[in-house]
Amino acid sequence: MKFAIVESGGKQYRAVEGQPIEVDRLPVEAGEQLNIERVLLVADGDDVLVGTPTVDGIEVKATVVEHIKGPKLVSFKYRPKKRIRVRGGHRQQYTRLMVDFIGKAGEAQAEAKAEEKKPARAKKEAKKSE
Repeated sequence: MKFAIVESGGKQYRAVEGQPIEVDRLPVEAGEQLNIERVLLVADGDDVLVGTPTVDGIEVKATVVEHIKGPKLVSFKYRPKKRIRVRGGHRQQYTRLMVDFIGKAGEAQAEAKAEEKKPARAKKEAKKSE
């Protein structure tokens, strides 16, 4: 299982290929692709790369799925015998990202080309069987 520790908005997240992560709201529209530049650690099985402070040459590509709101937090201030009762609340804005790719920039292009070739082979095999 390949994963990376990335930084976004001053917070660190564990990004796993094919799984979503929720980060603080980003000014990006839903459906757009995003590259996360600050990669602190990359692990692929027993191979671990630790950055000082970041790992060079590694990129994490993600797609913005949606913008969501977090759970409601209620704060209540109360002072007995003084008639002070203040109720407030907050809902944090988040962006849900789907992690598409973790690795070197050249690997992403090689995998995309390999995926394009697979359907062509499948078509040829289907024609041969007919």
